[in-house]
Amino acid sequence: MNETEFKQKVDEILAHVEAQLEDCESDLDWDLADGILDIECEGGSHIIINRQVPTRQIWVATRADGFHFDLGDDGCWRQGELEFFQLLNQTLREQCGESLQLVPAEVV
Repeated sequence: MNETEFKQKVDEILAHVEAQLEDCESDLDWDLADGILDIECEGGSHIIINRQVPTRQIWVATRADGFHFDLGDDGCWRQGELEFFQLLNQTLREQCGESLQLVPAEVV
């Protein structure tokens, strides 16, 4: 995948996450700009999701840890056995107190 395709693919994922956040009526605040989605939890902690062009990865920074997701042959972004949306939902629940079920675009 070349740089342009990678940026487009990740931008689509971030926009899809943002659209789901808008639809869920949560107390979260977020900002999406230049390939970075910054989700602010009640209490002031942040979840930062961004694209890393040189490594062709999606990086997620949470209060607890950092994660680097690669695109698998099955089209899912994974770090080992951990899937991107699985981590995002778990982190939203544990860090932000929001029980959301965000899903990949293919599932919607």
